[in-house]
Amino acid sequence: MTLREGNLEAPTRHALDWRNPEFYDGDALYGEMGRIFNICHGCRRCVSLCGAFPTLFDLVDASKTMEVDGVAKEDFRKVVDQCYLCDLCYMTKCPYVPPHPWNVDFPHLMLRAKAKRFADQGTGVRDRVLTATDKVGKLATIPVVVQIVNKANASPAARGVMERVLGVAAEAALPPYAKRRFRDHVPASLQWPVRDGQRTPGKVAVFATCYVNYNEPGIGHDLLAVLSHNEVPYTLVEREACCGMPKFEIGDLHAVEKLKDQNIPVLVRLARAGYAILAAVPSCTLMFKQELPLLFPNDSDVQAVADAMFDPFEYLALRDRDGLLKRDFTQPLGKVSYHVPCHARVQNIGQKTREMLESIPETTLSTVERCTGHDGTWGVKREFFADSMKIGRPVFRRMSEGDPDYVSFDCPIAGRRIMQGIAVDGPTRARKEHPLTLLRIAYGLRAPLPASSSGRSSHAD
Repeated sequence: MTLREGNLEAPTRHALDWRNPEFYDGDALYGEMGRIFNICHGCRRCVSLCGAFPTLFDLVDASKTMEVDGVAKEDFRKVVDQCYLCDLCYMTKCPYVPPHPWNVDFPHLMLRAKAKRFADQGTGVRDRVLTATDKVGKLATIPVVVQIVNKANASPAARGVMERVLGVAAEAALPPYAKRRFRDHVPASLQWPVRDGQRTPGKVAVFATCYVNYNEPGIGHDLLAVLSHNEVPYTLVEREACCGMPKFEIGDLHAVEKLKDQNIPVLVRLARAGYAILAAVPSCTLMFKQELPLLFPNDSDVQAVADAMFDPFEYLALRDRDGLLKRDFTQPLGKVSYHVPCHARVQNIGQKTREMLESIPETTLSTVERCTGHDGTWGVKREFFADSMKIGRPVFRRMSEGDPDYVSFDCPIAGRRIMQGIAVDGPTRARKEHPLTLLRIAYGLRAPLPASSSGRSSHAD
């Protein structure tokens, strides 16, 4: 049988058979890694995406056979360590993804290897702390405690201790914790009439996310302000836990299942009641839209939530197409340098944020579509920080080109890394703002909360 070279069909994703004992079998895993690594070695199309592929190719080229069979199996972990599951190789580069018969799914192979390692070894204190976003957030935002935590995160001496003890890079910029959690200060929605569109439900449930709740509540309040201005009634998801992405990225799939069991029963009631569910962090949206359905393919509740989940700008752009979004912008934004995050790209929704921002009069957008290298907790770890900054360097340079008025990013974590990278070359006059904040500014709406209490950037109007 002759297999065709390449693939012109739309990629399809197979569910993860992660409960099957073979998923954790070492020999089966190494066999599949050898098969896919051999295909990657013969192609090398993804060499520029991240550190995983150069690491693999360097191992092959340095081996005695100069083939994958010459690489020691224990060295495969070096490739796994460099993968942070951004999915871009699968979605944008690889010509051998399913339905191609070679069935190459590099990110899911790396996830399997991470899950195998987690099952065998567990994880250290650092990963337990970095992935316990809810627990740490609740503790860090206690009054008085929040001031101590923020001072420690900004103190070179304290950060040096943190690097030695936890392995969190002292140079990595960490987000401050907010004095007021988002969920504690959500204004009630006005009871606007529900106007369902052809593409969108007319009422919204907001999934706050750990980051918005504990670190930058201003993003959430700006989302509510935009919804209110467009007369969309909203409610806050009654209770929520972490979406599970941090645990997913270290291969702790049983922890992901526990978080799923907390979130899905609450969210599915909203989905079946006709709500659109919005989460303002792309990784959280992706978790519910793609990763949970692939982990739990036979769970109809998970699928119902996935069908109801929207990126905020996806929802707003679809409302606009239905003729249900206001275009009464009063404030031009000037020059905006906008970064498209990886976890938004792989949702296959198009560049909806760019589409909305470009519709604002007297606004010019420069779009950067490349990975910043931060990727969840990976970029703050001591052993990966330098690699992370290297991966992001082209993004830092392009985001500051043209002397923009604003630099903006859907992913606030990637945005913090971008601002750190830009600062290496000196100060910038550009104001750092989330796209939802820019939309609020363009509508001429006042900031719902003072910057000092909302976690908003110091440049907020």
